[in-house]
Amino acid sequence: MLSKDERFMKEALKQAKKAYELEEVPIGCVIVMDDKIIARGYNRRNTDKTTLAHAEIRAIKKACKKLGDWRLEGCKMYVTLEPCQMCAGAIVQSRLDEIVIGCMSKKSGCAGSIINLLDMKEFNHQVEIKKGVLEEECSTMISEFFAGLREKKRVKK
Repeated sequence: MLSKDERFMKEALKQAKKAYELEEVPIGCVIVMDDKIIARGYNRRNTDKTTLAHAEIRAIKKACKKLGDWRLEGCKMYVTLEPCQMCAGAIVQSRLDEIVIGCMSKKSGCAGSIINLLDMKEFNHQVEIKKGVLEEECSTMISEFFAGLREKKRVKK
């Protein structure tokens, strides 16, 4: 039987699959309040032609609209890949209570891999972090996506 965190990460993975189908980096996210999903997001940078179309930013925007407030206190984010600096900053600014991360990102992660923007005492808000929920599933999806891209580039040559 799945834990609550695993169940919500599975929902984030469903969002990541939507990105994968659009040939976007497969990152998915859900925001939960009172054990109910209030917002979902997936990566759409290439599709929407904007740097801001990361899964986390899209989900934060939807959650704020649903709650009618920019503060997401009492909410928990589930995301398949460790947030970048932009998303980590938005997570802190939105006052999310906690983030649950599927897999870490050595090249761009700002929840502990490169820097941890979510737990800097210099900021007026810190976010609790839980790492490694369904890590293998999240990591495999990303790895398969990039392997597929490399194969397409090889075939084109």
